[in-house]
Amino acid sequence: MAPPGHDSVLLLTGLPSLYARKMVHHVLSAEPRTQIYALVAPRFIAPLTAEVEALGARERVVFLEGDVTSMDLGLSGAELRMLAREVDVIHHMAFTSDVDLDPAAAEALNVLGTAEVLEVARLCSSLSCLVHHSTAFVSGDRRGVVYEDELEHGQGFRSTTEATRMKAEAVMRQAMRDVPIAVVRPTTLVGDSETGEVDRLDGIYVLILMLLAAPSDLALPLPGKGDMALNVVPLDFVAKASRTIGRSAKAAGHTFHLADPQPLSARQVFELLAHAGGRRAPRGHIPSNLAKAMLRAPGIDRFARSPRAFVEQLMTPVRYDMRNTEHALSGTGLECPRFESYVETLVHAVEKHLREERARRQAELERAAEVEDPLS
Repeated sequence: MAPPGHDSVLLLTGLPSLYARKMVHHVLSAEPRTQIYALVAPRFIAPLTAEVEALGARERVVFLEGDVTSMDLGLSGAELRMLAREVDVIHHMAFTSDVDLDPAAAEALNVLGTAEVLEVARLCSSLSCLVHHSTAFVSGDRRGVVYEDELEHGQGFRSTTEATRMKAEAVMRQAMRDVPIAVVRPTTLVGDSETGEVDRLDGIYVLILMLLAAPSDLALPLPGKGDMALNVVPLDFVAKASRTIGRSAKAAGHTFHLADPQPLSARQVFELLAHAGGRRAPRGHIPSNLAKAMLRAPGIDRFARSPRAFVEQLMTPVRYDMRNTEHALSGTGLECPRFESYVETLVHAVEKHLREERARRQAELERAAEVEDPLS
């Protein structure tokens, strides 16, 4: 039951990631009478409080100190009773997709954290939907068409994080029999389609970094033949679609692929990125093994996370069926924006990031030189 002055109450995990922050922003905008409880580690509360105050929504967001990997999320008995009484929607957005993370840490956050959120969901007497934010890459190395109702299909995994996120989704699917749960599976996430804002450079950002690091008159070869579909979705669309699905009376018990219904090929994406970055269109291609070796270069590894894992995804011919998503979003006006409409925004955001990073490194070198100068 929502407290006075509110129509609904949302519990959210995953802050301070940009992914979770986009959900907060969208809920504040689309649901003016929704109260948000956000589980946050203590060190992030001050900056997040400043952010919601800047949005004029301080009274609508309550930060709860906790940790998804702790028993009862690290909350007090009084806080648990409050959530059990008030919460009607949960968005579980706390996960790691860092393929370089220690396997035990990935297991704790992705699997144990999911189980703890589920236990809290079982306490909520008026829960209408627990939205579990998974990933399309629980399909691992599968090829061909992957349907939304499929999970364990004998696939192998390219990383511990893919495997642990599949295990986390399996936990949620098993609980669907007695808890109203919907699973959303975005494909490769990119930044905000309107601002370009992003908090981690992986996925197609590997291609952007390759292009920007090369001389402007050099036509780079594409990693792989480039004939596979490269499906990307911007964070702002995923937040809007997930919120809509979580409010749907028919969402519980189903899984939803959040993908571009008409994905471009990797070559088409690379050509658009090159044009947006003022570079020549790619010429030819290089084998995947050579591409992985090339991506060990310090100029790429310094900025991008696990570029070789992205190359492996690039070589996997897979298509994600979207029938549940198309049905859920029908009539809402929500559509995944075409990559062509925001590619320049993404590239310009990376250019800005690189300029700021270089300026920061230069300032650090200058400060170090001043300290070491024996004549100063």
